[in-house]
Amino acid sequence: MKPHIFITRRLPGPCFRKFFYEFDVDLWEEWRHPPYEVLLEKIKEVDGLVSLLTDKIDCRLLEEGAKHRLRIVSQYAVGYDNIDIECASKLGIYVTNTPHVLTESTAELTWALILATNRRIVEADRYVRSGEWYRSGTGWHPELLLGMELHGKVLGIVGFGRIGRAVARIGAKGFGMKVLYYDIRRAPEEVEKDIGAKYVDLDTLLREADIVSIHVPLTKETRYMIGEEELRKMKPTAILVNSSRGAVIDTNSLVRALKEGWIAGAGLDVFEKEPLEEGHELTKLRNVVLAPHIGSATREAREKMTCAVLENLLKFKNGEVPPNLVNKDVVGGRKPGF
Repeated sequence: MKPHIFITRRLPGPCFRKFFYEFDVDLWEEWRHPPYEVLLEKIKEVDGLVSLLTDKIDCRLLEEGAKHRLRIVSQYAVGYDNIDIECASKLGIYVTNTPHVLTESTAELTWALILATNRRIVEADRYVRSGEWYRSGTGWHPELLLGMELHGKVLGIVGFGRIGRAVARIGAKGFGMKVLYYDIRRAPEEVEKDIGAKYVDLDTLLREADIVSIHVPLTKETRYMIGEEELRKMKPTAILVNSSRGAVIDTNSLVRALKEGWIAGAGLDVFEKEPLEEGHELTKLRNVVLAPHIGSATREAREKMTCAVLENLLKFKNGEVPPNLVNKDVVGGRKPGF
């Protein structure tokens, strides 16, 4: 008998068809994520769960699954702050994710936000479409929509993992920027030399950087790590970009910073609550560029993520430790396999 799995959304790419050959699949077909109550019912019937960031996988849900047949949660994302990892380990439930495959796509989106915010592309587009440019009566003006030249400026990377390093590399080698970075662990010397990056504390980075780009996971330590105190340390000409997790930044403080000119602008792909509510204060500000959590939204990355989820499940099915196991301590308590 094939293991029974519940997939909380249709996934892109050819690997998705293979799920149906290898497993007894229950698929949530709707665009919106399944309500928590639906997950609670489904979890009683399945051996495995394929989840997304928008699915709340708390201890209550995991305990309900463990009472029955649940053995693995295979997350379609690199992040997993929606899953109670500690609880999963205690219950002997394996949790996997999809790192590596979305590094370049997220780094590229980060640079799209940097460039769009810094060169005021969204404002410029609106200026043309609204007819305001035509009504101005002039085709060019020396002070129209001025931005900042990036060459020679300082790029500050908060979180120097795979994505942070990719963003830094583009900044250093593509735009000739000086790179400062902060992380809880210093990178190997050869990585610093290759990129030309300098390790500094967070205060120094915030004070000296012209572009501050956030690339940390959401943890107890990183929640609201950028608040009023940190924003006030930044240059009034600086731009803040976040493609990691929304709750790393205190939104209320950021709105004030953008309104009152503590910083020049922000580019955001992630938010404390998603989707961002209609009419939110951020949507009313001209000096912020907003995107609906599309950091990994390339066909290549999303299809590779599907294949990574499948590989994790197949390895587990075959009694092998999945390649992208998050809670490695679970192996000592329970061998892989359904």
